[in-house]
Amino acid sequence: MATLFQGLGVVNPSLSSSNSNNFLLPSQRKDGIFVVRSDARVSSKVLKAGARKHELLVTNAVATKEGSSAASTSKSGHELLLFEALREGLEEEMERDPCVCVMGEDVGHYGGSYKVTKGLATKFGDLRVLDTPIAENSFTGMGIGAAMTGLRPVVEGMNMGFLLLAFNQISNNCGMLHYTSGGQFKIPIVIRGPGGVGRQLGAEHSQRLESYFQSIPGIQMVACSTPYNAKGLMKAAIRSENPVILFEHVLLYNLKERIPDEEYVLSLEEAEMVRPGEHVTILTYSRMRYHVMQAAKTLVNKGYDPEVIDIRSLKPFDLHTIGNSVKKTHRVLIVEECMRTGGIGASLTAAITENFHDYLDAPIVCLSSQDVPTPYAGTLEEWTVVQPAQIVTAVEQLCK
Repeated sequence: MATLFQGLGVVNPSLSSSNSNNFLLPSQRKDGIFVVRSDARVSSKVLKAGARKHELLVTNAVATKEGSSAASTSKSGHELLLFEALREGLEEEMERDPCVCVMGEDVGHYGGSYKVTKGLATKFGDLRVLDTPIAENSFTGMGIGAAMTGLRPVVEGMNMGFLLLAFNQISNNCGMLHYTSGGQFKIPIVIRGPGGVGRQLGAEHSQRLESYFQSIPGIQMVACSTPYNAKGLMKAAIRSENPVILFEHVLLYNLKERIPDEEYVLSLEEAEMVRPGEHVTILTYSRMRYHVMQAAKTLVNKGYDPEVIDIRSLKPFDLHTIGNSVKKTHRVLIVEECMRTGGIGASLTAAITENFHDYLDAPIVCLSSQDVPTPYAGTLEEWTVVQPAQIVTAVEQLCK
């Protein structure tokens, strides 16, 4: 594989300083895709008729972000869906650096299972946007090898659950080769794809693999939750010299937000203050950000003032931002979609206890998904995931 790319002359490090003009991909929307705006409105034109109540769960969970970034309040810029923001960030980096390439199942002319790579094969060619066989262990290992030669591969898992087949490559090679080679090799690879509890996708397609990968040394993990941070984290992950796993939630791809026209890159190690508050710190990420913000509306009406932080960086944690919040509120609620046993919440609880125990006025509370396979039935699926009403109840008990 390395020979194949070297034949194209894209391994030359000197090419990485090429022109970085922004490329703005026109927004595209197909019939049958419904748009969830950041103010919780849904386009009725494309919402499927006869949708059941549980199918509107995520729509109802999207709350106006009181502490949102300037990107969502500015009148300048352009509106993109989250999957389009990912594509725009990837496309800009492919234009900026010829060493950036994409590989995975159906990422080429089909455009990816959720159209994140749509149009890239036509623009950059079949060798920079490489369709692979259904062999996750093989093409993930191929991406790691390509990264060792100087390329910057972006490997897409059609579904995060499928990457369990590549666990050996990710754990034994991706995370450790820089150390085991005595620093001779860097592994600047991005592994990304959709995950999380979808809308009746069944147990195998509703995996949350954050807990699986968090213990692997040498790997960074981030989770996007808005179009703005999706693009910024994608660009940062591609430019990082470390292997980065970017978690995308399958139910957030159609979230729409206005993002800046100017180029921006976010930090891979910083949390986002979503809503400042005084009474309790609520730590969350990915889809649960919107469940928390829906609960925050109810809590404010009841007289509570929650501080909401999207931790974004799942490894390492931004203990500076988290610690400052804990020192102010003295109470912590963690809300995650990951499993309770050995999940991100468990690691976050341990980190806060070790570093900020003296500032806590109450035990840390963690709301997580139940330790069961995700049911196919929609009503049962809802029961396995944390809902806004549970968040409200937990805050009320914490603040007694």
